[in-house]
Amino acid sequence: MALVSADSRIAELLGELHQLIKQTQEERSRSEHNLLNIQKTHERMQTENKISPYYRTKLRGLYTTAKADAEAECNILRKALDKIAEIKSLLEERRIAAKIAGIYSEAEPPRKTMRRGVLMTLLQQCAMTLPLWIGKPGEK
Repeated sequence: MALVSADSRIAELLGELHQLIKQTQEERSRSEHNLLNIQKTHERMQTENKISPYYRTKLRGLYTTAKADAEAECNILRKALDKIAEIKSLLEERRIAAKIAGIYSEAEPPRKTMRRGVLMTLLQQCAMTLPLWIGKPGEK
């Protein structure tokens, strides 16, 4: 019974993750226009060979907007990383519950005693899939 609820919860989290990925793409395409404006402004400044107060204030506003867009995209990506971590923990809990109940899938037969080299390979694979920690600015 617990396995069925875990499966439905995983499916729900995958749907939420899909929505977050769509939001990330929308946010990225929305901020792309602003980045193009920054690039065009820099090109105009280089052709004039001087920095006028007009361009300075225009660039300041564009950079402020670009920073806000990047922070919004960053927040969405952090939410997506949290969903991925939650999905991975649910999968691990489901695997442990199946092991305790004595139910094994054909893809994952009961584990036998393993040699040291095989254990090192498993450790390397697990290390590559560790959750990525991304601190906020100023956080250590």
